[in-house]
Amino acid sequence: MPGPITIAVLNSNDDVVEMLRLALENAGFVVVSAHIDAIRRGESSLSDFVEEHDPQVIVYDLVPPYDRSWRFLQHLRNAPNLQGRRFVITSTNAQKAIELSGGAQHVYEIIGKPYDINAIVRAVQGAAGGDLPKDLRKV
Repeated sequence: MPGPITIAVLNSNDDVVEMLRLALENAGFVVVSAHIDAIRRGESSLSDFVEEHDPQVIVYDLVPPYDRSWRFLQHLRNAPNLQGRRFVITSTNAQKAIELSGGAQHVYEIIGKPYDINAIVRAVQGAAGGDLPKDLRKV
């Protein structure tokens, strides 16, 4: 029988990380987190983080400047040890995130603020447990 599914929360806000950790753990997931800024600046190794935790789904917060944040997400997604993993995107500007994603196949769902924690949990459950839906972008 397979073990619990690991979810990585990549965010730069400790309060949001804690809120998502509690909600996702209550839904039965193992949750690990890393600060996006620390990875971007090279203070934390993304490769080591992924190798250690092997997350099946990554909850990534797309923040201003959105273009730079989206490029960093593409960099993450193209890392050899992250290919094939699904991403749930949270953002203060869901419309911009949808625009930037252009229907990217690795994006399972985009959720804008104000965050509906239950919607994020459902999105992670969907990303962890099934095929990508035809409508990739639910806001």
